[in-house]
Amino acid sequence: MNTCRNTFTPLTRRGMLQKTAAGFGWLAFAAMNAEKALAAGAYTSPLAARPPQFPARAKRVIFLFMQGGPSHLDTFDWKPELKANAGKTAAASPDGKTKAGVLLAPQFEFTPQGKSGLPISSLFPELSRHADDLCLLNGMHTSNAAHPQATIALHTGSVNFVRPSMGSWVTYGLGSENQELPGYVTINPVPLGGAQNYGSSFLPASYQGTRVDLTVGGIPDILNRHLAGQRQREQIDLIQGMNRDMLGKHPGNTELDGVIQSFELAYRMQTSVPTVLDLAAENAATRERYGIGNGTTNDFGTQCLMARRLAESGVRFIQVSKGGWDQHSNLKASLTKNCGGIDRPIAALLQDLKERDMLKDTLVLWGGEFGRSPQDQANGGDGRRHNNTGYSMWMAGGGVKGGLRYGGTDETGGTSVVGKVGTHDLHATILHLLGIEHTKLTYRYAGRDFRLTDVYGDVAKEIIA
Repeated sequence: MNTCRNTFTPLTRRGMLQKTAAGFGWLAFAAMNAEKALAAGAYTSPLAARPPQFPARAKRVIFLFMQGGPSHLDTFDWKPELKANAGKTAAASPDGKTKAGVLLAPQFEFTPQGKSGLPISSLFPELSRHADDLCLLNGMHTSNAAHPQATIALHTGSVNFVRPSMGSWVTYGLGSENQELPGYVTINPVPLGGAQNYGSSFLPASYQGTRVDLTVGGIPDILNRHLAGQRQREQIDLIQGMNRDMLGKHPGNTELDGVIQSFELAYRMQTSVPTVLDLAAENAATRERYGIGNGTTNDFGTQCLMARRLAESGVRFIQVSKGGWDQHSNLKASLTKNCGGIDRPIAALLQDLKERDMLKDTLVLWGGEFGRSPQDQANGGDGRRHNNTGYSMWMAGGGVKGGLRYGGTDETGGTSVVGKVGTHDLHATILHLLGIEHTKLTYRYAGRDFRLTDVYGDVAKEIIA
């Protein structure tokens, strides 16, 4: 009987070298190329300022986010028909998105403001003085009437998937004007939506928002309490040298690139950030104008003054947030409190930007994830339901037409019918004002090109000055 045996010849060291010699040469060539590029200064910071794709109207964005769905019908969308028909029962919409209910009149008086005559609620006596700078977007709509989904959609353009935030896309496209500060800062972000609201997702980590939390004094543990001065610089240089050696061996590694950038930025931020966030440098008159020290306006006033200081220091995208606008009940009292807390600070911010000749190239955006319904919440005339089919936001500065009421809802304010601006349209318009063609701001991930506006988005050209 024949017995079959498997034979195995061990690979000798000489044989291995013969088989892999060409590979060693390729690796050496790649490493030498990377080292040469680094030595020649080819390595540049991911946050280096980049020119816009075409002449921009705005250089930076300040986003005043009002989480919870502020009632457009009681703030910036005057509906005399709603007042005239209050108490009548409105039928459900044919598509079933709007339920039948009793119409609730606007709870505050509207009067024409400024030379433009924009109708603004009595809730905003200070902001009304800047009516001629405001562009009211009364035809807003979005795809979802649930807070978490609508909030994430407003910030990222997507409800179903984790995507980079609007601020991350802007910073990715334009970089930062100050290499000692983050390109994107979010102050007191609301918990709903979490880090998705300011995260960079598949974009390099350098473009994510830096969180500033005023309850812990700004950025916690920003200072190195163990090493100071030259010793800390020496330690950072040692670590960065090893990181760059590794990057030379793995060129194009975005995660490693993000580590290098974050270490260097964190070191520089230790001196620059505390200075920018230190409001003691502002005189008493300025602090008073923002309402700092006043129990009603102190918190939001502090955020707005920090936003102005960050903007003039070269930060590209700044967000300040205020929650508590989900007024299913206690509508009148809650709106009075909320608007009383933001009216003075926002007016001061706009005034400060104008005095510094910055409003012309700073786009200020105000609004929430959706609005409220014309119908009462069925709690005795003091609350409104969610409404994503029609609501209002406003813009100021940054190349938009001031004193303009663009778009509109139906006669009772439930559904946008003219000048409609969806979430993707809003993002496309913001990018356009920054000098970016939204269809060309892309990032290749998982085999396809992604963008903030997905495959949608039309620029609202009628609002551009």
